[in-house]
Formats: sequence, C-alpha cells, structure tokens
Amino acid sequence: MPGGRLTQRERQQIALGLADDLTYAEIARRLERPTSTVTREVMRNGGPAGYRADLAQRASERRARRQRQAPPRGPHPAVTAAGRDAQAVREYEETFTTLFMQTGLPRMASSVLTCLYTSDAGSLTAAELVQRLQVSPASVSKAVALLEVHGLVQRERTEGRRERYVADNEVWYQSMIAAVRSNAQLAETARQGVTVLGPGSPAAVRLENMAHFLDVVGESIARAAEEARDVLSRPEAPQQVSTGP
Repeated sequence: MPGGRLTQRERQQIALGLADDLTYAEIARRLERPTSTVTREVMRNGGPAGYRADLAQRASERRARRQRQAPPRGPHPAVTAAGRDAQAVREYEETFTTLFMQTGLPRMASSVLTCLYTSDAGSLTAAELVQRLQVSPASVSKAVALLEVHGLVQRERTEGRRERYVADNEVWYQSMIAAVRSNAQLAETARQGVTVLGPGSPAAVRLENMAHFLDVVGESIARAAEEARDVLSRPEAPQQVSTGP
C-alpha cells in the first residue's frame, strides 16, 4: 500500500470517483489507500460536492511549505494505555473527527469531541486538550462553548478552580428521541394530505402508507432507545493493574 502524501494523480482519481458517485471506501480501494485518508482529504477540501483536485493539490503544497518553515512541535501525546499502536490511534481519531464534521460540527469542535470520547479518563481539562491537539487555549475555549450550546459537553468542577470537560453520552438518547418526534410530525402531515387529496386516491394511499411506516418505525426506535438508555451510563470497567510475572 503506498504511503506518504497523496499525489496529484491520486487527487484527480478521487475527483473522478466522486463524480461517479463512488463511496469513499471504493475510491480508497482503487487507490490502495486507507478509507480514512480519502475521507480526510475530501472533507478537508470542500466536501464531496466541492472537491477539486487542483485546489486540493495547491492546499497540500501550501501546508507542506508551512510545515517545513514552522519550528518543530513537541511529540504527539503519549498513548494512554500500553499496547496501542500510536499511528492506528491517530488515524482512528482523524476518522472519528471527520464523521463528526459530516454532522455539521466545525473541525475544532469535532476534534475536541473526539478527544473526549477516546480519552481513557472520560474527561479532559482545557490544558490537556491544548496539549493533545497542539492548538491555542482560545481555540479550545471556543470549541467547548459551541459543544455546550449543542448539549454535547458538560463541565465538571474539580478540586480548586480547574474544570474538566465531559462528553455527554445522554445526547445519543436525545438524538434518537428527536428523530422520533421529527418522524411523527412528518407522519401527521402525511395524514393531512390524505384528507386533502381524497381517501382512496393513489396519492392519498401513498401518503397513508408513508404515515403508517413512520409510525411503526418511530415506535420501535422510541422503545429501543428507552430500553437501551441505561447502556449509555454503564460504569467503566476497572483498570487492570499488571502485577508482573
């Protein structure tokens, strides 16, 4: 599998793959690259609808020049548990961050959320986020504020005046319930159309079937979310302490 930076030819192949409506995984397979590499490349350069190979190549060259000119940064944060492949962890974090970005979150907020979810401690201070992401305190503060507005992060006061940020697992339950409410409104609107278009007409039958489908699925999602809600608050497994041979 080729390594290093993407070439201009590879970027052209990515653009052609997007134009053919190929998935990231299929494009990556053709390039013999990790799917995370293609996903990161596309999301960094305009997304699937705005990706242009020439502009992506220029942006990559600019980043390379800046990196050559910039003073070397400190080492990547140490892996928190022995036995993990640092490179694999970084690639996974980048993939996770990209998925959060696809939901509409800015990159920095997505990076902060990824750090919180992949941290063994389950929470991080502002200083720890700054060190882990190698960004300014102001960037972290702005990202955390945005995440709080969306209910994705909570603050916890520790001893003294330090605060720790915690990813709110309850948000996944709330998002399921919000989807149920949205589908219920859609189903109700579809039923109103049955009356307007005349019961028994082809259009009315179509809308009635749609409403019934959304009702059944919504009830199933709501029931499953309630039954599984406790899973989000399960206590963490105790850390195993090695006693040596």
